[in-house]
Amino acid sequence: MSEHKEYKYIPPRPPMWFNLAWTGGFGALAGFLTAQGQFNLMPLYMAVGAALFAGLAFLSIMFLKTRVLSGLAGAIAFFLLGLSFFALSYGVLMGIIGWIIGRQAIWLSSGDYRLNQPPYVTSKQVLWFYTFRVICGMIFVFLITPILVVMPLSFNQEPYFSFTAGMLSFDPEAYSLRWYADMLHNGMAAPDAVAGWWSDMWNNAQWIRSVRNSFFIGICATALATAIGTLAAIGLARPEMPFKRPIMALLISPMIAPLVIIASGMFFFFSDLGLAKTYTGIIIAHAVLGTPYVIITVTATLVGFDQSLARAAANMGANPITTFFKIQMPLILPGVISGALFAFITSFDEVVVVLQLADVKQRTIPRQMFSGIREQISPTILAVATVLVLISICLLIVVEALRRRSERMRGLSPS
Repeated sequence: MSEHKEYKYIPPRPPMWFNLAWTGGFGALAGFLTAQGQFNLMPLYMAVGAALFAGLAFLSIMFLKTRVLSGLAGAIAFFLLGLSFFALSYGVLMGIIGWIIGRQAIWLSSGDYRLNQPPYVTSKQVLWFYTFRVICGMIFVFLITPILVVMPLSFNQEPYFSFTAGMLSFDPEAYSLRWYADMLHNGMAAPDAVAGWWSDMWNNAQWIRSVRNSFFIGICATALATAIGTLAAIGLARPEMPFKRPIMALLISPMIAPLVIIASGMFFFFSDLGLAKTYTGIIIAHAVLGTPYVIITVTATLVGFDQSLARAAANMGANPITTFFKIQMPLILPGVISGALFAFITSFDEVVVVLQLADVKQRTIPRQMFSGIREQISPTILAVATVLVLISICLLIVVEALRRRSERMRGLSPS
């Protein structure tokens, strides 16, 4: 009997000019960025970058022939090149680029770039497949780069908002945690005291007081927004609910209306009620801003909810409250928690409403950062921004994990 071998698609190998052209194009882009806006140097740097990248690709394809060796050779060669002509930081960056380009040259020459595409696709379709991803990657880099730049600047030893020569050369003495320590000491009556330092820091340190206010206001506003938003979403999900669209548009209007207008209206309205310059007023204002996120998230979760379960519970004698906590809540809990996290992030990052409604005692972290930029330029703001970014990343990871869990529970994605 003849054995049937499993079919394996072997992509065609592109010609050498194809590999060199694409790799040289990336080199020209690297040279363009290296020129840093100096138009007289751009043509020279682009030509040198294209030649270096194309030369690395040619050597990798003709002699090295494996991704590991090509990546190592590119990393070492480009690191030494960047270190010789620029600085250690640029050498490290060029080493990473050399590693990527060396592996990419083998990836292109072997035709493996077609393996994630059907065999029948045309060259234009493959080109658009990768062009689309490159565009998305460039947009992502454009959005995330300002955030990434803040993090190393927060470790600057000098009180500057720019990279010093020592930082670019990775001098250990150019880096410091002084601005993170300043978050704890700024405003203390006796920063160097040993006895009573904790009470002094908790009551007098400006940033600690702002952190305390942000978490207190954020947690209270989140609890209020989650309760209101969840009940509103469940009511709007009922089939007999009249005027769903107008009510939904009214409830999510705080997301659409400009914050300046909302803050101004709240200030005049809350002033008449005596809620301006109070914690209660700010919590209510933040809850108003966070409720639309809870409504949208819980409403999306309720799309996959089987309403026959609630009817079955009613037939068994359960009242609406029991049905909600025993039947609905366990199934929509991931969506409720996701909405609560979005509401908390909204409250934690809000500054426009706080500028108009808060007093000195109710200063939150964004309000303190705004005051610091106006009154005293200090890299402490960068340290606080780094901490906020890390907190936001952790919260978004939790939201994504809950979203996937919710989809698995509703059978929308494989477990």
